[in-house]
Amino acid sequence: METQTPSVKKIALNYGLLLALGTIVVSVIVYVLGMHMDQPWWQSALNFIIMAAAIVYGLKTFKKESGGFLSLGEAIKTGLAISLVAGVIGSIFTYIFVTVIEPDFVTQLLDVTRENMIEQNPQMTEEQLEMAMGMTEKFMTPWFMTAMGLIASLFFGFIISLIAGLIMKQNRPENY
Repeated sequence: METQTPSVKKIALNYGLLLALGTIVVSVIVYVLGMHMDQPWWQSALNFIIMAAAIVYGLKTFKKESGGFLSLGEAIKTGLAISLVAGVIGSIFTYIFVTVIEPDFVTQLLDVTRENMIEQNPQMTEEQLEMAMGMTEKFMTPWFMTAMGLIASLFFGFIISLIAGLIMKQNRPENY
């Protein structure tokens, strides 16, 4: 009996694109509502749900196309591929957002961060505040933000793929 091998590339492109579009739509909604500086908790929760759904449906498609079989390795590989595609597209969107759409975003975010530091630590000296803001500034460049977005996408994609793969795995019989 011939083993069917579905295309990880095709599944990753389809579901990665859907995942990227879903999270970009959420980001645009948050931006239009004027909440992009606050980064509401529900944005992260909704993005995680969208990511979990895209990966799980991608794994279901892989399993269906491979005759009902899915190993843990295939699940992780497919889930990471979906996350990579979405992470790259999301990183491109983030870079365009912070450099073209809202070029003052980083400056505004630094101002909000400064206000929050003062509010949470009123005893902080000006020297301590400047040192903390200097460190924060280093991590708020467009390139760093896009890189962290890609890393986060791969990290959460791995976790979701691992859990979904453990639940959905169906190894091929030895003589298959």
